[in-house]
Amino acid sequence: MAYDLTGKIKLIQEPQTFNSGFTKREMVVTVEDGKYPQEISLEFVQDKAALLDGLQPGQEVTVTFDIRGREYNGRYFNNLQGWKISAAEAYSAPPQNANDYQGMPDQAGDPGYSDDDIPF
Repeated sequence: MAYDLTGKIKLIQEPQTFNSGFTKREMVVTVEDGKYPQEISLEFVQDKAALLDGLQPGQEVTVTFDIRGREYNGRYFNNLQGWKISAAEAYSAPPQNANDYQGMPDQAGDPGYSDDDIPF
């Protein structure tokens, strides 16, 4: 059974490849859940690890995943195993310094903004 969650990427880890040839990559997605946001860890295995390439922290995504469970030495473990990611919209990182703002319209009085530009 497949599940979906939508939130913002908090962290994307580097891929891990083990001696057996098994590869996994983990990400954390922050999901707004009332007063206390939840930080959900998901893993992507084998060829699905490449789905995280090109994604950035702060980007809003919807992740489709399966719940996997197993027993090891009398203890039980659950994993959320992602297999599809949809970016909510195109993401561009915010400018890193003041020089990156040059040429951008000023909301306070630049004629580049008008009430006619509002889409609603």
